[in-house]
Amino acid sequence: MHQDRIRLEEMIRVACLWEATARKPGNVHPAAAFVDLTYDDFVQAANVVAPVLARSEELGVGPTVLAATRATREALGRNVNLGIVLLIAPLAAVPPGRTLAAGIGDILEGLDNEDAALVYEAIRLAAPGGMGTVEDQDVATAPTESLLAVMKRAAEWDQIAAEYANEFGVVLDIAASHFENAPSSWEQWNTSIIHVQLKLMTRFGDSLIARKCGAAIASEAQQRAQRVLDSFEESADMASTEVAELDVWLRGDGHRRNPGTTADLIAAILFAAFRDGHADFENVRQTLNDARDSAAGQDILINERRR
Repeated sequence: MHQDRIRLEEMIRVACLWEATARKPGNVHPAAAFVDLTYDDFVQAANVVAPVLARSEELGVGPTVLAATRATREALGRNVNLGIVLLIAPLAAVPPGRTLAAGIGDILEGLDNEDAALVYEAIRLAAPGGMGTVEDQDVATAPTESLLAVMKRAAEWDQIAAEYANEFGVVLDIAASHFENAPSSWEQWNTSIIHVQLKLMTRFGDSLIARKCGAAIASEAQQRAQRVLDSFEESADMASTEVAELDVWLRGDGHRRNPGTTADLIAAILFAAFRDGHADFENVRQTLNDARDSAAGQDILINERRR
């Protein structure tokens, strides 16, 4: 059991680190920071929450989400990874002997009002941007329904809630199908993760962009992602200009167009792929090390320090 938890913790940590390391348009990565958020923040957050999330089966989802959010707040003083925590906590609670697809339904059905109350407390503590209010079961009040029930209420406008409502269908489907031809190098993993980002934004938009910028900008982001995806799937190398242009646009308006929910989903997808063996985890871990140790990796880390 101890060894299982250590390996689970490492899978969570590597998933979080790879999500942050891939040079995805609009997101923080080693060569691109926001005024109040850097790559190093995500590295610290990954190291802080991985051991907490790895105990989700033992602690329960609600207590795990709150403990991980508190740990991040204590280490960094602000919200860095609430969406990642909300997505990975129930996945990490699935017992080791079951696949995520086979076990996640039982985990979600077992969530109760106390889980909802603890998650609400975590959300208030993290204070994510663009939350707004709702008439019933608002996070500023005490929930009277289970965590699954309140997530189903929010599923129409929040992609993370939609994963709870649909038994993590999007996360598990992409985790199982996207990495069939497993990347074998840092560059291939980077390209593969950008591909996932573009597919998610094209299919679903990004609910963080929608909350912060409104429906019109969210729709434009989705359309721009679609155009880049079309070029990207013809030739990722040839689409580099389109990817760069999308990156510039998403970073406009003070980074308010940051596709942050998509990034959270990518971390969960990577974890699911590692956990259920859809990607060679030892290879993945080595490519992450290569990205940080190679000449290219050193260069992007040096660039980050100069920002």
